Amino acid sequence: MPAAILEDMETSAVSIFAVQVQPNELRSRMQMTDVVNRRRMRHAHMVNITPEIMCDGMRADYDAVDRLSQQVLERVRRAVRIRATTAAGTSIVSDMNPAFKWFKTSGIISPEKWGNLPGGECFTSPGEVNGAFVVDGVVGDWLCARYGLLEATPLTIHIAQNRIVSCTSANKQLEQDFWAYTHTDENSDRVGEFAIGTNIGVSRVIGNILQDEKFPGIHIAFGNPYGEHTGAPWRSSTHIDVVGLAFNIWLEYGSGPDAETEQIMQDGRFLITA
Repeated sequence: MPAAILEDMETSAVSIFAVQVQPNELRSRMQMTDVVNRRRMRHAHMVNITPEIMCDGMRADYDAVDRLSQQVLERVRRAVRIRATTAAGTSIVSDMNPAFKWFKTSGIISPEKWGNLPGGECFTSPGEVNGAFVVDGVVGDWLCARYGLLEATPLTIHIAQNRIVSCTSANKQLEQDFWAYTHTDENSDRVGEFAIGTNIGVSRVIGNILQDEKFPGIHIAFGNPYGEHTGAPWRSSTHIDVVGLAFNIWLEYGSGPDAETEQIMQDGRFLITA
């Protein structure tokens, strides 16, 4: 990140970052968000913002999104385990780490946590994820612009003990690019983020990760766990989100045969209201 920008941010209270993504530029964004985090700035992150998004996800009722996000946040903070399935083949279990914090970024940005716009998600770093995640929505970073919507050629990722074991797709170039990206450093293949999209103003995926990760459902990311916020004690130079569609989501609030379980989403629709 150019020194002049970082220097100016040292005296700023608010920043807006609206850019088009390029390969291998994530490190410059990390330099910028290091300043944002340290100074507790109100920061809007709008990577790959487009006129379509300004007329779609940015027009959501963010008071309603915030109310739903708060309902989700209160539940997931109690959950010890989250299970999710989709008709496309996703079947994952995420055991949560109570030492790691959950956050909501609902489009109403405070000094507590900078946020992507459009907003609408609750996220943490998981304890351990296992299972298969079918990416029939989109993948993130620069791969998103290259491959767009994946419903016709989904990417199936097999995860064991929070690490990628294998990935397969009919689109072999996507498969190769994703594998290379998630093996950039020792933690690039590690699940760093587990999130639930809560932007009920978004009705479809459009092939742009900035908005699509807020689509109601689950997305996970491999790489950097935002440890400065979540408390995860490791780091990566990469971070790539993957989005699936039409989730069923169950929260487990304890262990054992008498543990309480609540389903909060069925076929992509929330069963809780704001």
